[in-house]
Amino acid sequence: MRAVLTWRDKVEQCVYDLAFKPDGAQLIVAAGSRLLVYDTSDGTLLQPLKGHKDTVYCVAYAKDGKRFASGSADKSVIIWTSKLEGILKYTHNDSIQCVSYNPVTHQLASCSSSDIGLWSPEQKSVSKHKSSSKITCCSWTNDGQYLALGMFNGVVSIRNKNGEEKVKIERPGGSLSPIWSISWNPSSRWENFWMNIEIEDSEEAIVSSYFQEIPSTLKSAVYSSQGSGAEEDEPEEEDDSAGDDSLEERNDILAVADWGQKLSFYQLSGKQIGKDHSLNFDPCCISYFTKGEYILLGGSDKQVSLFTKDGVRLGAVGEQTSWVWTCKVKPDSNYVVVGCQDGTISFYQLIFSTVHGLYKDRYAYRDSMTDVIVQHLITEQKVRIKCKELVKKIAIYKNRLAIQLPEKILIYELYSEDSLDMRYRVKEKIARKFECNLLVVCADHIILCQERRLQCLSFSGEKEREWQMESLIRYIKVIGGPPGREGLLVGLKNGQILKIFVDNLFAIVLLKQATAVRCLDMSASRNKLAVVDENDMCLVYDIHTKELLFQEPNANSVAWNTQCEDMLCFSGGGYLNIKASTFPVHQQKLQGFVVGYNGSKIFCLHVFSMSAVEVPQSAPMYQYLDRKMFREAYQIACLGVTDTDWRELAMEALEGLEFETAKKAFTRVQDLRYLELINSIEERKKRGETNNDLFLADVFSYQGKFHEAAKLYKKSGHENLALDMYTELRMFEYAKDFLGSEDPKETKMLIAKQADWARNINEPKAAVEMYISAGEHCKAIEISGDHGWVDMLIDIARKLDKAEREPLLMCAHFFKKLDNPGYAAETYLKIGDLKSLVQLHVETQRWDEAFALGEKHPEFKDDIYVPYAQWLAENDRFEEAQKAFHKAGRQGEAVRVLEQLTHNAVVESRFSDAAYYYWMLSMQCLDIAQADPAQKEVMLGKFHHFQHLAELYHGYHAIHRYVEEPFSFHLPETLFNISRFLLHSLTKDTPLGISKVNTLFTLAKQSKALGAYKLARHAYDKLQGLQIPARFQKSIELGSLTIRSKPFHDSEELVPLCYRCSTNNPLLNNLGNVCINCRQPFVFSASSYEVLHLVEFCLEEGITDEEAVSLIDLEAPRLKRENKWQEITSNNAQTLRLDESMDSVGEDDPFTAKLSFEQGGSEFVPVVVSRSVLRSMSRRDVLIKRWPPPLQWQYFRSLLPDASITMCPSCFQMFHSEDYELLLLQHTCCPYCRRRVDDPSP
Repeated sequence: MRAVLTWRDKVEQCVYDLAFKPDGAQLIVAAGSRLLVYDTSDGTLLQPLKGHKDTVYCVAYAKDGKRFASGSADKSVIIWTSKLEGILKYTHNDSIQCVSYNPVTHQLASCSSSDIGLWSPEQKSVSKHKSSSKITCCSWTNDGQYLALGMFNGVVSIRNKNGEEKVKIERPGGSLSPIWSISWNPSSRWENFWMNIEIEDSEEAIVSSYFQEIPSTLKSAVYSSQGSGAEEDEPEEEDDSAGDDSLEERNDILAVADWGQKLSFYQLSGKQIGKDHSLNFDPCCISYFTKGEYILLGGSDKQVSLFTKDGVRLGAVGEQTSWVWTCKVKPDSNYVVVGCQDGTISFYQLIFSTVHGLYKDRYAYRDSMTDVIVQHLITEQKVRIKCKELVKKIAIYKNRLAIQLPEKILIYELYSEDSLDMRYRVKEKIARKFECNLLVVCADHIILCQERRLQCLSFSGEKEREWQMESLIRYIKVIGGPPGREGLLVGLKNGQILKIFVDNLFAIVLLKQATAVRCLDMSASRNKLAVVDENDMCLVYDIHTKELLFQEPNANSVAWNTQCEDMLCFSGGGYLNIKASTFPVHQQKLQGFVVGYNGSKIFCLHVFSMSAVEVPQSAPMYQYLDRKMFREAYQIACLGVTDTDWRELAMEALEGLEFETAKKAFTRVQDLRYLELINSIEERKKRGETNNDLFLADVFSYQGKFHEAAKLYKKSGHENLALDMYTELRMFEYAKDFLGSEDPKETKMLIAKQADWARNINEPKAAVEMYISAGEHCKAIEISGDHGWVDMLIDIARKLDKAEREPLLMCAHFFKKLDNPGYAAETYLKIGDLKSLVQLHVETQRWDEAFALGEKHPEFKDDIYVPYAQWLAENDRFEEAQKAFHKAGRQGEAVRVLEQLTHNAVVESRFSDAAYYYWMLSMQCLDIAQADPAQKEVMLGKFHHFQHLAELYHGYHAIHRYVEEPFSFHLPETLFNISRFLLHSLTKDTPLGISKVNTLFTLAKQSKALGAYKLARHAYDKLQGLQIPARFQKSIELGSLTIRSKPFHDSEELVPLCYRCSTNNPLLNNLGNVCINCRQPFVFSASSYEVLHLVEFCLEEGITDEEAVSLIDLEAPRLKRENKWQEITSNNAQTLRLDESMDSVGEDDPFTAKLSFEQGGSEFVPVVVSRSVLRSMSRRDVLIKRWPPPLQWQYFRSLLPDASITMCPSCFQMFHSEDYELLLLQHTCCPYCRRRVDDPSP
C-alpha cells in the first residue's frame, strides 16, 4: 500500500473538521470561523461560507446530500443546503463540539459541552437533553436507531433516537483518558468474517472452509486483536446486564479512540470486543472506509495511520508537520483527505498493490491486507489464513505456501498429498526481517530476489546459495523438478534468460535477446520457450537450437498449455490469443492477464480476482483439420471443444478414411449410427475388402451426399446399392434416371415402392392409386379401409373378379368394420361365402335375414339360433332366450338358463317367478326325456321334482307376501289352506328361500283366527324350536300365551273331507296331502288351495287313452238326470256348468260303487275303471290331464257336478271356475304357467 498526494492546500487557521458530500464531488472544510468548499477533483476552492462568529469546530453532511450542518464556538448550529445557502440556525448554551446526521431519518444531533440537541425538518423546535460531561464526539448507527456519544470523562453513552440513554460504557482510564473520537463501522454485517479457526500468533494450523457470511440472526461475536496475542473468533454469549434485548441481537461495531492512547471496539450492547490496542500517540480523529474494511487514525504523531477493521496497523498514509485533527475517506473510493493544526489540507490516493502467487490450479492472494486466501481454481474452493499483520509477499508451489510478514516468513504445507486438499498447516517459521522484490518457494527452500541477487535459503533461515546476475531480475518462475533440485526460470532486464537449479551454483544461459524480459514460460516438454518483452512482443524460441520460431505482437503475458506441447496463449490489448503450432493466431475478447493454461481452462487475473475461463479449442482444431492432420486435431479436441466441433472432427476423419480417429470422436458424441458404420467397414476390411470408393460411398450415403454416393457406387460396380439407396430414400425420380431403363417389371417395382413411400408420408390417396396401378389390391384395400373410404372400397370390390377371394374378403371385412353390412353381404354373395354371410347377419343382429337364410339352408340353424339366444339373454330376455336355445336343439343351454333364472328368482324372493321357471324347467326336462331315451329316467325324476318345487313356490308366494307386506291380498281361509299345504309338503328338505318360520307363523295366526285352536297351538309349539326373527318374537310369544286360553280342538268346518271314502281328515296330517284312510291324494285348487271334489281313476289294462276318451264321449243316458248341464269348451279351459238344480246321482252309478270299496291296507289302491264304467260316465264330469309321452294321461271324475271346475290346458292345474275367470281378468294369463288368453297353443 502506498499513498500518492493528489493535491494540497493550506489555510491560515487550524482545520478542525472535514465532511464530504455523499457523491464525493465537494469537500466542506471547517477552518477558523469559515466553511471552505473545495472541488475534490483538483483541490479548487469553490466558495468560502461565512455565517459563524467564532471558530467552527465541526461539520457534517446529510446522507441524502441535500443539507449539511456546522457547529461553532459561538454556540450556534447552522443548516446549509447543497446549494451552499444557510437556511436555519439554532443555538446551545455552550460551544458546539460535534454534529452528526442520522443516516436514515436525517435527524441532526448537535452536541455542546453541556447538552445534546436533536432536530429534524419535521420538528419546529430542537429537543435538548442534558449531559453530565463535555461531549467531544458522536456517531449514529447505520440504521439510525442509536447515537453514540464520546465524553471528556472517558464514558461512552449510547442513546436511542429520542435521546434516552440505553447503554453506558465506562473506560478504565476514566477522566484521565478522554474519549476524543468514535465511529460506527458502516457495514452492519462483518462482510469479511470467515467461519474458520484463527491461527494463534499466525502459526497454528487452520481448518479449511468455504467462505461464509455471518448470518444476520447470529449474536454479536468477539472480534478484535491486541498486539500479537491469541484470541478466538467463535461466538460468545452476550451479557444480559447491558441494554435491551434488541441491542444484543445486532452486529454494529463501535470504534473508540481515547487520549489514553488506546483503540478499542465495542458491540452495541456495550460488550468490548477483544482487548485494547495501544497507539503510542494521542488520537484526534477516527474514520472508517465506506465498506468498513479499513480505519484511518490521526493525531499527535503528525501522520495518518491505516488500520484494519479489527485494529491491526498497516502503515502510514502521509507524514505531516503538525497534529492531524481530522481525516476522512472520500465515499466509495480510496481517496483520503487530511486536515492539520497548521491549516494544511492534503488529499491522497491510496494504491493497494496486488500480492499473489499461482501454481497450476492453486492461486493465493492477499485480502484485507492481513489475510491470505488460497483459491482452488477448478473446484472454486477457498480457504482463508489470518495473519494479523501486513502481508508483504506470497509464494505457492505444489503443497507449499510461503507468506512474508514485516518481521518473519511463514512456510505452510498441506495436510495431505490430495490434489483437492485445502487444509494448510505451519511447517516452518523464519523469524527474520527480509527486504526483497520477489519471493519464490520450493519444496525445501525459499528464493529471495533482491534487485540483481538471488538468495536460496532453507526453511530454517540459513542461506545455502547465492547467485549474482548481470542485470535486474524482472521475472522468476519455478518450472518444477525433484524436491531440493527444482529448476528456476529467470528473466533479466538486459534480455538474458537463465535456468537455475537450486542445488547448483551455476546458472545456465538459455538465450539472450535484445529487449528486456517481462514474462516467461516454458513448454511442457521443455523444448520451447515463450518470452514477452518490454515492447509487448511475444517471442517463441526453440531451446535447443535457440531459433526464433515465431513472434506475435500485443502481448503482456504468456502461458503454455500444460497438456499440449504445441499450444500457447497470450493476452494483451483486451484480447486473448491462442496459437497452435505455426498456425495463425485465434483471438477472442478477454480482460486481464493470462497466468496459466491447463487443457481448455485459461487462468486469468483481472484487477484483484483470479478466474478460470473455459475456452473451447475449436479454432486450433480446425486449423489442424484443414491440413488433414486428424490425430493432432483429436489431441486438441481432447483439451475441450464443443459437441459440434467433435462431430465435425469425426466427419472429416471419416471422409479422410481415418477410422480410428473417427471412431474416438463419434464415441465422444455418442453417435451409435456412425459407430455401427465404422465397425461394419472395419469388419469388411478384415474380410479382405479394399475398395476405398465403396467405403467412401457408404460414408457419403450416411452423410446425405446421395448423388456423390451413387457415382461412387457406380464407379465401384455396385449399381444395385445405388438403386436401393434411392428407393429407400423415396427418391423415385432419381432412381428412374439412374436406372435409365423402361423395363415394365422394374417400373412396377418402383411404383410399388413409391406407393409405400406415399403411404409413409401420409399421402394415402396417392398411395392407393399407385397400389392399384401396381396391381397390389390388398394394400390399396387396407389403406382405404383404415381411412374409412367406403366409395373407394366399393369400386375396388366391384372391379375385382370373384376368383380373387383374398382381396374381396378384405373388402367385406372393412365393410363390416365401417358399418356397411349391405355391401359386405353383396361381397360375400359374390364369392359365395354363405357361412360368412350368416355370421354377418348374426353380428349385425339382422335376425330376420338370418332366419330367412336359415330356412333355405338348415345346416346354418345352429349358427343362427345359438347367437340369437345369447343375444336375447344379454338383453335380459331370458325366456325368449330359453326358447331359442330349445329351438336350436341346445337343451343343455336352455336348462342352464332356466336354472339360473330360477335361482336368481329365489334369491331375490320372487317366488311367483320361481314357480313359473320351475314349471318351465320341468317341461324342459319332459322334452329331453321324450327326445333322448338314454336320459328318460333321470329327466322324468327331475320333471316330478321340478313340478313339486313349482307347486311349493307358487303357494309360498302368498305366504311371503303376507309376512313381508303390510296388507294381505288373500282371504284367511286361503292363507290357512296354503300354509297347511306347505306344512304337509315340507316333510323332508326345505327348498331354498322357503321359510318354515313364515309358514308356521302364518298357519298359527290364521288357525287362531278361523278357530283351529289345536292346530294353532301345534304351530306355536313348533315355532319355539326354530330361530325366530326379532320382528316376530314378540308376536309369537304373545300368541303362544293367548292360545292357551282357547279350547283344545279345531273347528269342524275346517276339517277336510276325502271325496273318495268320505273320511274327515285331521287338519294336521302326518301322511301329508293324502287321505288317512284310503291314501287317495288330495287335489287342490291352484288358487284357494281347497280340496277339490275330484277323484283320480285309472284305466283297466288294455284300454288305451284314445279308447277311453271315445267311450266317455258316448255318454249313455241316465234315467234320473235332467239334462241341465251346459258344457263350455274353449281353447283355454274345459268347463262344466250347472244351469239349474238337478237330482242327485243315482245309487246305481258304477263309478260310485267303485268308491264305496273299503280300503283294507296301508297302501294306496287307485280306482280302476272298466269300459262299462267309462261308458256310464259323462264327458262333462271327467277332466283329463293329457301329458305328452312318455307320461301317462291322468283322469279325474268330478263328484259334485254342481260345482264347476276349470283345468288349464297348458299346466293342467285345477281351479274353481269363478276363481280362474277372475284371475284371467286380472293377469290375462294363467296364474300358474302364464299361458296367455290369446295363445292358441295347448
